[in-house]
Parts: sequence; structure tokens; C-alpha cells
Amino acid sequence: MQKTTFKISKMDCPSEEQMIRLKLNNFSGIQSLHFDTANRLLVVFHENNPTIIYHAIDDLKLGITTIIDTVEANENNSINNNQNERQLLLYVLAINFIFFILELLTGFLSKSMGLIADSLDMLADSIVYGLALFAVGGTANKKKSIAMISGYFQLTLAVLGFLEIVRSFLSINNPPNFQIMIGISILALLGNTICFFLLQKNKSKEAHMKASMIFTSNDIIVNLGVIFAGLMVYATSSKYPDLIVGGIVFALVSKGAFRILQLSK
Repeated sequence: MQKTTFKISKMDCPSEEQMIRLKLNNFSGIQSLHFDTANRLLVVFHENNPTIIYHAIDDLKLGITTIIDTVEANENNSINNNQNERQLLLYVLAINFIFFILELLTGFLSKSMGLIADSLDMLADSIVYGLALFAVGGTANKKKSIAMISGYFQLTLAVLGFLEIVRSFLSINNPPNFQIMIGISILALLGNTICFFLLQKNKSKEAHMKASMIFTSNDIIVNLGVIFAGLMVYATSSKYPDLIVGGIVFALVSKGAFRILQLSK
């Protein structure tokens, strides 16, 4: 058993991690993959030639890929604790999906595009964590199908959101309910903070979970942005702060959708 460490310059979020997992899923001789996204590192425990793995990763065009070293490894070190990983991913998946539903419903009730956009960002998280669960086990074809369906669904919702923002800009509407905006965003912030600490607690055991931790920290920033928009709606009695923040978040959701669609190719 060998342990090879790769440096991948543009591996900086869960989407790239899933692309690599999909690419290497059917390679014989690979025992396990350990991702350290914060440092752009991938550790592969394998039995075959590391050059073959290098070329497969390099084909994904994730910047510059280099082999740092290859050493002999104890096979026991390559065994993933799948049960613990599944449990953690199920927790963060459940939290994100619950807040997707909550923010979507309250976004429509309060007429806040910021909340609706944030709900789709939560949906994007749910998709990534769901795909990560399939990465623990499952076939490549199943992962690709789910990635394609999820990506197109998310992109469709983002386009509809942009159209609604344009319509709201051009029409005469009352400002959204800032109390609901701020209250629900604070709850979502609490949910993402819980996810962040769960992932941070796990990172010393499974380095590749840092990718999901980085993703969740970005969601916390989005939550703070919606809270700020709610405060600005209160201060200005205007709908525009909500629409501007909603547009920014929809752009992030669209970017995430395109990345998810890459997973299906």
C-alpha cells in the first residue's frame, strides 16, 4: 500500500472535491481519499502507479497538479470511518434542508428576495452534503445522475429568482417585512454555526471535511448579509437593500449550480 500526496492549486471547495471523487471512483487499487481543501492537498492510499492517478486529476483542469511525495503506508491508516462520516453529513444535511424549507416559506410570506435567495443557498449546501454521502458509498452513475438533476433544478430556481428581482425592481412594491428577515436569518445563522462547529470538531480526524467547513463558513457570511439587508430595509424603508443582497446570493447560487453540473460530466 502506498500513500501519495497531491497538491491541486484550484481545489478550494466541495465541488472540486466531488469532481475528484467522481473521477477516481472507478479506479482499481485506490483504497481511500483524504482531502485537505484548506491547504489544497489530496492524500491517496493506493496500490497502483501514482502517475495514473496524477493524469486523471490533471484532466479535470483544476489548476496545477503536482505530486509532493509517495511513501509506503500501513493499510490500517487508509481505512475511513464511514459510519462517523455518514452521521456527521446526515446532521449537516438535515440542518441545511430544514432551513431551506423554513427560509423559502418565510421568504414568500415576508416578500423578501434575500431570504428566498438564502434558502436556495441552503439547498445548494444540502445538495453538496447529499453528494458527499454518496461519495462515502455508491456508484459513479448514481452520483452523476443526482448531480445533473440537482444542478439543473438549482439553476432553474436561481433564474426564476433573478426574474423576480427584475420584476420587483420595475414594479411598485412595499418593502419586505424586516422583522421576519432578521429573525429567520438569525435562526439560519445559528444553524450554520452549529454545522460549522460540528465540522470543525471532526476536522482533526478527517482532514477532507475541511472542505465542507469552508463551505459552511461562506454560508455564515451570507446569513450576515441578509441580516444587514433587513436592518437597511428598516433604516431606509426601501425594498432595494433586500433586492441587492438577494441578487448577490442568487449569483452565488448560480455559480454553485454550474459547479454541480460539472460533477455530472
